[in-house]
Formats: sequence, structure tokens, C-alpha cells
Amino acid sequence: MGVDQNKMAGPWITDLERDIVDEMMRNGWDNYDYVKKFESEFSSWHKREFSLLTPCCTHAIHLLLLALGIKEGDEVIVPECTWTGSVAPVVYQRATPVFADIDPENWCLDPISVRERITAKTKAIIVVDLYGNMPKMEELESISLEYGIPLIEDAAEALGSTYKGLRAGKFGVGGVHSFHRTKTMTTGEGGSLLIDDQDLYERAKFLRDHGRSSDIPYFTLEATPKYMPSNFQAALGYAQFQRIDKLVAKKRHFLHRFKENLSDIEDLQMNLENEDVYNGVWATSLVFGKAHKIYKNEAMKRLAEKGIPSRPFFYPLSSLPAYDHYRTGSREINPNSYDISERGITLASHYLLTDKEINLICDGIKSIL
Repeated sequence: MGVDQNKMAGPWITDLERDIVDEMMRNGWDNYDYVKKFESEFSSWHKREFSLLTPCCTHAIHLLLLALGIKEGDEVIVPECTWTGSVAPVVYQRATPVFADIDPENWCLDPISVRERITAKTKAIIVVDLYGNMPKMEELESISLEYGIPLIEDAAEALGSTYKGLRAGKFGVGGVHSFHRTKTMTTGEGGSLLIDDQDLYERAKFLRDHGRSSDIPYFTLEATPKYMPSNFQAALGYAQFQRIDKLVAKKRHFLHRFKENLSDIEDLQMNLENEDVYNGVWATSLVFGKAHKIYKNEAMKRLAEKGIPSRPFFYPLSSLPAYDHYRTGSREINPNSYDISERGITLASHYLLTDKEINLICDGIKSIL
């Protein structure tokens, strides 16, 4: 007996969400009330001054790059190992993504590698809180300050994570979150941009809605994207956010259950937690130690044969067709990214996953080792 393949990832929706969305559909088509409520509560929770809801997290990153004036010829340092949504907005601006290596302990951007990639063309640094892990934020912020290069925090996978008591999304000039259907909380699709600087916020807000005048109706000042959210999305997100503690607790339960069940197997690495990092655990990921001599493709194939779903650890972006023409990353330059990715898989994280199914997954992992 295996695990339901539909339980790889998915949201946790209750009557609260259904009731609030129903109320919005009855009364909220002609206003942005839930957008405003959600943005206000979300920014307060992060101790940020401002929040802008967007249709997806990739839009939030692009919006911030636009507001910062990133343009063709600029370079933006990014982690080699992440999802494409972290880096694609750099390409939208015709800027060059410069791939830096990841730290083998936290799987996030390595400050040493960042320093090595800085040039006169470097105009931003994007750090990604991979799988809920947190990087060495103090070192990255120090680099940002030393060189006068804006730091952007992609916290799409780290809702609920903290670094030394500060929430993921609080770091840098702006932080972003994702509300994709697979994430810790969802608006179906969706994202959020968190900012403290008022001028940067006003610029991003202006750019979010077709560059229209705030004084003259239908008077367009700049040709910009439209990254406005719907009140429908915001109603679902607002309802989910009322349950944020329960959502994060459930994700953390999964991680600890996996760790406990696999504690008798040496040389396995899972999402990081230590005295500095409280992990919100978007999804539990597992990196097989070299002693096991097993790689992700073989592991996923053998688990699938046992009816156990899994997904690959994110690929090094410079290894993919979308980015292989950017000569700023490779196995030789970023060895940790290639090595860890080859040995990593992501485990099922659907909110409907049961402890019994986690036991089955762990038994399957043990059997292939």
C-alpha cells in the first residue's frame, strides 16, 4: 500500500475560508476591502511598514526590481539553486543573473560566494529562504550595506520562519512571499511585497496598477505592468492568515515526524533548525549523504515503484535550458549547488497527509537505503 499521489502538496481549507470568500462574493466585487485588510495585517505581523498584494510572488519580485530601477546591463546576484520564479524577473528587465553558490548547511545563498561575484555592475542581491531555511542574514546585510547594493529577500518558501526572532520577509529593502496553492497559505495563486521605505513603497504601488495617475481618472503617466490582486484572492488569503499559527504548526509537525522516524539512519540532512533559525517548513526536503551513494532521480524512481510520491530538489538554474546561456554559473563555479541538488528530494507536504502515511514514506526511504 502506498501514499495517495494527490497528497504531494495542497492547501488546508476550512469553513472559515468558505464563509469569508462567500461574504466577499456577495458584497465585495466593487471594492478592495479585503485587499486593504490583508495588506495591513500582513505587514503588521512582519513588523514592516507596508505590504502590497500581487497576483503571484514572481510579480512581487518583478515589481520590486522595477521600483529599484534595475535595467539592461545591470547584474543581480542570485542563488544558483532555487526555483525559476526567484530569477526570471531579472531576465524580464534584461539584466544579467549572476549565479552564486549555496551554503551546504542551510541551502541558501553563501555570503562568501556573493562577495566573489560583486562587480561594478552589481545592482541587487536576491537571497532565497529555501524550503523554509534561513541564510546567514547578518553577513548578507553587512555586504549589502558595505557595497551599497540593495538586498531582496525571497521568502516565498519561508512563511513562519524566523532568524534570530525576526520573521522571514523582514530582511533587506523588500521581502516577498508566495501564496501559491502548494504554499503554507494560499490565495490560489498570489504573492506579497513587504517594504519599509515609503518612497520605494509609493513607487511600487504606482507601478502595480498600469502607472495611472492618482489624481486624474484614467490618466496614464507610465506604461507599466498591471500586478493588481483581486478582492477574491485577498478574501481567501485574509481567511487563511487568521489561521497562520495552525498552518505553520502543521508544517512543522510534518518535519519533526519525518526527522523522528528517520533518526536511526545516519548521514541524512533535512530542513535546518538551530538556535538562530525557527523553520516554518514549506516542505520537508531530504538530502541523502554521500555515504548512501544514491541520487535524486534513482531515489524518486524507486520510491514511485513503492507508491510513494516525491519531487526533485531544485535544479541548479545554470544547468537548465532557460539559463544555460548565462555564463555566470556552472558546476565548477558553484559546486555545492550541483552536489546538493543531485542528492536531494522533496517529500510529500499536503495538509491532508496523515502520520500513518508519513510512516509509510519513511519506511519506503529506509527500504531503498
